Amino acid sequence: MQMQNTGAATSTMPTDGNHAMISGHTIQGTRVFNPAGEELGHIDDVMIDSTSGRVVYGVLQFGGFLGIGSAFHAIPFGKLRYDAAREGYVSDLTKDQLERAPKQEESWLKDRDWQQRSHEYYGVAPYWI
Repeated sequence: MQMQNTGAATSTMPTDGNHAMISGHTIQGTRVFNPAGEELGHIDDVMIDSTSGRVVYGVLQFGGFLGIGSAFHAIPFGKLRYDAAREGYVSDLTKDQLERAPKQEESWLKDRDWQQRSHEYYGVAPYWI
């Protein structure tokens, strides 16, 4: 499989159309755009449900300058769609929506109430249902 550097962090994405499996490391650094093509940020990490093995969140690094003052938002992965032409993910989210999103509390990974609020905010069915 041929790999292509996207110009983001250290991310590469497959270019042969075979996206059946990619590593989490490959996703890290991939840019995220809104439908108008404006860059919202990039994927800093992915979160996987340890029981089901399902990728649940893409952690979007948003705002700031050169990583300083950035915010991190756990976006339900269902809100992200890979666009090969843009070499990144596209989401219908706006910068304003990201700025108003539920703040990640320290225990968000284990806080089902926060996860529920987050999924409701983004309009995505919870992954555990």
